[in-house]
Amino acid sequence: MSRNPIKDFRVDPKELRYIGEDLQRPECILAEPDGSLWSADARGGVVHIWPDGRQEIISQKHSADFEKSGDEVSRFTAGTLPNGLAFARNGDILISNFGTDCLERMKRTGETEVLFDTIDGSPIGKVNFVLRDSKDRLWITVTTKVKNWIDALVPDLDDGYIVRYDKRGIHTVADGLHFTNEVRFDRNEEYLYVVETTGGRILRFKVDGRGELSGREIYGPSSLGRGAYPDGIAFDSYGNLWGTTVYSDTLFVITPEGEQIVLLDEGDPQKVRALDEAFFEKRVTPEILFETGRGVAPWMASVTFGGPDLKTAYIGSLKGTRIPYFRVPVPGLPMVHWNERRD
Repeated sequence: MSRNPIKDFRVDPKELRYIGEDLQRPECILAEPDGSLWSADARGGVVHIWPDGRQEIISQKHSADFEKSGDEVSRFTAGTLPNGLAFARNGDILISNFGTDCLERMKRTGETEVLFDTIDGSPIGKVNFVLRDSKDRLWITVTTKVKNWIDALVPDLDDGYIVRYDKRGIHTVADGLHFTNEVRFDRNEEYLYVVETTGGRILRFKVDGRGELSGREIYGPSSLGRGAYPDGIAFDSYGNLWGTTVYSDTLFVITPEGEQIVLLDEGDPQKVRALDEAFFEKRVTPEILFETGRGVAPWMASVTFGGPDLKTAYIGSLKGTRIPYFRVPVPGLPMVHWNERRD
């Protein structure tokens, strides 16, 4: 294999460009080959952003009970809160709703149905992310069963889990996880990679033909560093796993050899240190938590590859109102929807 192009690459904040305006909590971003972006939005739906910058919010029809609160903490902890997104095969948008604790399916005109909100007869918990694979199976992460997710920001809570949803129904395929966040497959869907936010690391599982997981192991460093709370991940075509840390606002990659390289660091060291101390002492409060987050994408949450050549990277965030983007030296790994023809 040739020299990894990422070795000589860093992101210069001064060279970033931006798209979107007045967005609310653009946590997850989906890109389409025509240049369109779809961003989760805290107003209860998604924002469609065209390549020329035009945008439209598409509100979920069943989400009219959501009221924007002037209190930032309330807005991030209550009501409908679209989080992770994926495209269904026909182009509908699958939404992991972190506020109403369910997986939803929304047409591009807004009509929304709840796919499920329970598993084995019990409430599913804080649904965080959804990923569709080439066999049309859905992989859903549940961060915690704790109702207020801020209370789950402790080092020893491992009630997160992963659900597989297919023609056979809904099944828990992995549990005992620390604040489960985004998941991704490698090129051949041989391994499923999962973020443990409060574990400060990435795990991976071997995937068999039936979609069962085994061989749980740490991928890359056993710890991404003090103050590093990983959130979103995405592969490029070289095999680098890109990721974000949410409260310390960094963009990093883990190379195929397991080396961690920080490409962009926008965090406030003092405030991140205060959060880290509170985390390990089990005394995180909304006030301590919300002091963190600054820079080009405050509370950096995800990275998405797009553009016709998949060499444009977009950064999602929880506290930002626009989407930074930049060119990358190696194209992203196409997601399952990239070359599909819609039914």
